[in-house]
Amino acid sequence: MGRKSSYVPDLETSGRMGQWLEPYPPPPPPPQEWVPWLMPLMALVLSFAFAFTMFVNDCPSSKDHDATDCVFYPSLGRFSFEPFFVNPLLGPTAETLDKLGALDYKKIVMDGERWRLVSCMCLHAGVVHLLANLFSLLFTGIRLEEEFGFVKIGLLYFLSGLGGSLVSCVSNKLSISVGVSGALFGLLGAMLSELITNWTIYSNKCTALFTLLLVIGINMAVGAVPHVDSSAHIGGFVSGFLLGFVLLMRPQYGYISRKHIPPGYNMGLIRPKFKIYQLLLCLTSLVLLVIG
Repeated sequence: MGRKSSYVPDLETSGRMGQWLEPYPPPPPPPQEWVPWLMPLMALVLSFAFAFTMFVNDCPSSKDHDATDCVFYPSLGRFSFEPFFVNPLLGPTAETLDKLGALDYKKIVMDGERWRLVSCMCLHAGVVHLLANLFSLLFTGIRLEEEFGFVKIGLLYFLSGLGGSLVSCVSNKLSISVGVSGALFGLLGAMLSELITNWTIYSNKCTALFTLLLVIGINMAVGAVPHVDSSAHIGGFVSGFLLGFVLLMRPQYGYISRKHIPPGYNMGLIRPKFKIYQLLLCLTSLVLLVIG
């Protein structure tokens, strides 16, 4: 998003000819670029999980309607989708989703099935739901994993999804919920906090901020349509936004690591690794996450 070069030397000059009084360190090596594998793997896991869901659902064997009512039957056999009057998203029944671990307030709180807070992130209501989430996952997740690595983005993905599940569980007590939207909105929230906390390394700041806010606004608008659990989106977004200040903080523009500084250089000219506002945002977000 238009980052500056990570190095600007601190130079001292003297006299009209501008002679150097201090040697300046060489530029640091370029930041490490990670090969993304976790987010593509998650996309495969979600796809296989949906295929397994349809296998368990087995639409043609349903007693509630004829086998010929199933969408794409007999071409897909037991993987056929439920009729549109049952599920317009080309997917299984709500009973199948509940059986496999959908988010269900009564079963989580009253029956102690807390594992549903995680299992619901692997389920999708239909092909339309799955494809929309896969597109968002690959579009945002791969870019973040390339820059920050699989450990940070994996933590961000999982904790944001868990945060979305918790908020959804508290606010949606009457129906079940599935999907990884909480984790995906967490990635969007983290992109926003990463832009804010690493503000000094961006060159086209306003353009980057406007573009990101536009993408977030569109996704939030889509999440506000009827029959979509927007509480999971909000919970995931807030969780990811706070986690981004903690996990995605970068050294400020112009910082040089001590191992790249030659002997004899005036260490007083070296900038601190992080700015005060970065540390304050990190500490505040950490406190809010612990309290929340």
